[in-house]
Amino acid sequence: MAVTEEIPRRPPAREPAARTYPHALPVVPVRARGLTIEDADGRRYLDCLSGAGTLALGHNHPVVLEAIRKVLDSGAPLSVPDLATPVEDAFVTELLRTLPSGFADRARVRFCGPSRTDAVAAAGALVRAATGRTAILTFGETDADTGAAVSPGAGARAGTPGASATTDATGRSLPCPHDYRCPFGVGGPHGAELAARWTEAVLEGAVCAGGPVRGAPDARAFPAAPDIPAGILLEPVQGEAGVNTAPDGWMRRMRQITASRSVPLIVDESQTGMGRTGTFWAVEHSGVTPDVMILSRAIGGSLPLSAVVHRADLLDTEAPTAHTGPFRGNQLAMAAGAATLAHVRHHRLAERAATLGTRLLAQLRALGQEFRCVGDVRGRGLMIGLELVDPEAESGPAHTADSHAPGEGNRTAGVPLPHGPAHDVTRTGTGPFDAGAPRPPAPRLASAVQRECLRRGLIVGLGGRDTSVVRLLPPLTISDEQAAAVLDRLADALAAAARDHTGHPQRRRPDQPARPTQHRQQPGDPTGRTR
Repeated sequence: MAVTEEIPRRPPAREPAARTYPHALPVVPVRARGLTIEDADGRRYLDCLSGAGTLALGHNHPVVLEAIRKVLDSGAPLSVPDLATPVEDAFVTELLRTLPSGFADRARVRFCGPSRTDAVAAAGALVRAATGRTAILTFGETDADTGAAVSPGAGARAGTPGASATTDATGRSLPCPHDYRCPFGVGGPHGAELAARWTEAVLEGAVCAGGPVRGAPDARAFPAAPDIPAGILLEPVQGEAGVNTAPDGWMRRMRQITASRSVPLIVDESQTGMGRTGTFWAVEHSGVTPDVMILSRAIGGSLPLSAVVHRADLLDTEAPTAHTGPFRGNQLAMAAGAATLAHVRHHRLAERAATLGTRLLAQLRALGQEFRCVGDVRGRGLMIGLELVDPEAESGPAHTADSHAPGEGNRTAGVPLPHGPAHDVTRTGTGPFDAGAPRPPAPRLASAVQRECLRRGLIVGLGGRDTSVVRLLPPLTISDEQAAAVLDRLADALAAAARDHTGHPQRRRPDQPARPTQHRQQPGDPTGRTR
């Protein structure tokens, strides 16, 4: 039995069977460099999952390894919570150099536990301490662990059933703009504006159902007339939710809405930061200056590290807050993170991500024209998603805004659109491939594409509420040749999965020319042997 078949069989007897990656990606990695992973049987893969976005420079980048070795060889302590060290000072100095203008000069950095969940909880505790309020509102399909992390008392009872205060007073999540599956059935600027007005209405109590959040352990968390929340938390691009990119105009509206009501705006840059979306921090696309930024994943240079950055005047820097944890002084992670920050900045990798990402999105959209199973291609920089849909289903009719509103009853609660009543506006943008309402998501097809990619030596992720979005998160150091190899393998995998799913080859539209099949071994392609 091959090593890659034997080892994955062992963990169920030793570790919880709930682990997800081993089921979808039965790979036993033993060596890695850059974009390439080699398994125990000598097979090589192009890794476009990048440790779920933690590897901005790919695997084992020389500058990261050198930074780690330097700390190890120095004899310095490896974990010193809150004590100032040269390593921490270097990290904070480099981090402040990269922050958006208007924020860096008045920013304070607070380290917390190593995970994103720790940072979200710390941000929640921070704004509660600053405002004296309780509720924190989030949007749409924010990552699953956010709700528990920002619940009141999350540090003591994170994960307690019903302990969420991240919805509006009717028990619904706040709607987030989405061109392809707009919660109002509108899409485009109209959908974004309606989502913004919905948020305004929630803050003003206009769409309150008159009761607390259903299932909340303490009804006082949301009185009948909801208090101003302690903060509003959003992601510039919702990664795990399926690469849903927040429009720049909507981001600016959220800043205006929160600032006018003295509500701290928390922006989660855990997955979008470090140049991933084409600017060093994703908020720079919209020009928004948040009150609090959540940093995690790639800022540790491949090692666990999280931090919260906030305006100096938001809270006394000496005031204690909860949710810090004992592992907030990881010197190896700070050294690796400082080296990564400096490398991304010096080599202008954010600009590189913008250029390459634009090209990849255009090529993937052209590819999507050939496959009825591709409903939408979206993303920003090197954060890309392909939503797969049922190719046998028909697109529904274009819906009015009033027929696709969020919450029970699918009503807009009288919140007007920018150009007239909700019922006067029809869907304007469902993605490049569907003319009417989006077809049903196809999670099984997405899983099949992931398997076919793996057979061809390509590792991709899945996301979205229905896990029907194929996600690409390559390192920022990916070369043009490697990017071409990724596209070729993904195209072959899509064709194979679509053929198996429908019983016939890729179903391109009659008015679209067929894409010539290309099986290229790029010069300099480091993948070597593939399955």
